[in-house]
Amino acid sequence: MYQQQKLEKRSLTKQAKIIWFTGLSGTGKSTLSKAISKSLSNKYKIKCIDGDIFRKKNKSRNLFTKKNIYENNLEIIKYIKTLINKYDYIFVSVISPLLKTRKFSRKTFGDNYNEIYVYCSLATLIKRDTKGLYKKAQKNLIKNLIGFNSIIKYEKSNYKKIKINTEKHNLINSIKILKKKLKMN
Repeated sequence: MYQQQKLEKRSLTKQAKIIWFTGLSGTGKSTLSKAISKSLSNKYKIKCIDGDIFRKKNKSRNLFTKKNIYENNLEIIKYIKTLINKYDYIFVSVISPLLKTRKFSRKTFGDNYNEIYVYCSLATLIKRDTKGLYKKAQKNLIKNLIGFNSIIKYEKSNYKKIKINTEKHNLINSIKILKKKLKMN
């Protein structure tokens, strides 16, 4: 109980670090977010925000137009602002393909914003296909899968960020890399 009170008090005195996982569907954003969150949960107060779950909870229409994607990401940023003084870390895993969204998040949260670009080859994404999206896109059942058959392209950031190649690094190594680069104990 004492440790929980200590964490709550600590969280209220400073703003959370925002760890924003971005990249194409299937690269491992949510997996990394959940795993690093779990590894730190005994020391820190943590909130995870998954783009798919957020979209469903807010009953966002699955239009996946640039406008819809941008508005959904702005809603995530707005939601984070309501939580920022309650947690030590807020892990966000969302494709967020539009650079202006990530730039806005970076500007909004300043030094507390950390962008993690999670990536692997398209061949690996098709092979993994954890949600069956690439298979559907190959059959033209999905006509707007970002990075595959969408007119919306993933716009890479030209500023400093952490890159994790999940084809090259397994989950354990990826977490070690993240903890070291983010200076997490």
